[in-house]
Amino acid sequence: MNDAWAMIADARTDLADYLETLDDAQWDAPSLCEEWKVRDVVGHLVQATSKLRVQVIIRRVIRNGFNLNRTIANGAKEDGAKSPQQLLMELRAGIHSQVRPPTTTVESLLGDVVVHTQDIRRALGPPGTIPEARLLVTLDRMRRVNAVLGNKKRIAGLTLRATDIPWSVGSGPEVSGPGEALLMAMCGRKVALADLTGDGVAVLRGR
Repeated sequence: MNDAWAMIADARTDLADYLETLDDAQWDAPSLCEEWKVRDVVGHLVQATSKLRVQVIIRRVIRNGFNLNRTIANGAKEDGAKSPQQLLMELRAGIHSQVRPPTTTVESLLGDVVVHTQDIRRALGPPGTIPEARLLVTLDRMRRVNAVLGNKKRIAGLTLRATDIPWSVGSGPEVSGPGEALLMAMCGRKVALADLTGDGVAVLRGR
């Protein structure tokens, strides 16, 4: 678990360093998350670094009709309305935070940071490089996630095989390519399918 927390801190640091290079127009650009700008994604990640008061959480859930997805999405937009400077300051302040939202594992929290970082990087340019150890832990966790994201169902009956790191899972028609592209594809980011090959790509595209 300590290794996972260290990976989260490193991932947050890498994201903050990348965000430092963006101009105002890029902060307002669309990310790969539907209806979320880059600033909204950062707002979402900042939320996870601090314990929101119980009253705030309850108020947001009620305001969004007890819909978890809507609560998360609208909460990200609320926090994303802050200035880039404020968001960056709060992200850096929370780099070593070990707050874990309810029902979330440390590995899931790592996956959230890694995937959302790629939602930003892929939307603005090259995806960059995820350190192998960090990517392996994220792949192993995110392939099991079903609630909300539906990753487990999305890759059912397929073999996923990374070509740049020692990782594979599943059985059935193969989907192969860089581990980062496999991660993003299993999380429903169809743009990553362009980096993948195999008979299973068409199946994955249809899900």
